Amino acid sequence: MAAQYTLNAQQWFEQYKNTVDKALHDQSRPWTKGFEFLEQRTNVDRNKIFYGAAAFCALYLVFGYGAQLLCNIIGVAYPAYISIHAIESSTKLDDTKWLTYWVTFGILTVIEFFSGVLTHVIPFYWLLKCVFLVWCMLPTDSNGSYVIYNKLVRPYFLKHHGAVDKIIDDAKERASNVLKRD
Repeated sequence: MAAQYTLNAQQWFEQYKNTVDKALHDQSRPWTKGFEFLEQRTNVDRNKIFYGAAAFCALYLVFGYGAQLLCNIIGVAYPAYISIHAIESSTKLDDTKWLTYWVTFGILTVIEFFSGVLTHVIPFYWLLKCVFLVWCMLPTDSNGSYVIYNKLVRPYFLKHHGAVDKIIDDAKERASNVLKRD
């Protein structure tokens, strides 16, 4: 059993390395030119540059000043850029993918706000949050956003959206009545 697990872990790791290599060489990705430039200037393979930058970010998220800012930049900058591309594209599939990411990001942000203790109690919180956000934005069909949305958010939404819609409609009607009186 342990040998099978090791083999599966090795296969997963090799698949991950191949996916990263493919993404770093994909000319349609916004970062490819930057990695190409660095690779030519330093004579260091772009995969090593990527893994080095990832390791630096991980260490900074654990020990650096402003780790929260770095984590939020990573969790917002690329998804925002790709979301704009999704809005401008003619297909709906990428819109749905990035809307799912933003729903997941929003829920995490609200939980984090009301549970400010999380950032102080959980060791390496900003690193863990960043890894979670990267998992949510991975360019795969079953990334973290897809899993979180379909396993947690969607069932809860389908169960309760009627009651929530009624509360929202009542609030809109009351607000409209207040505005009409003035």
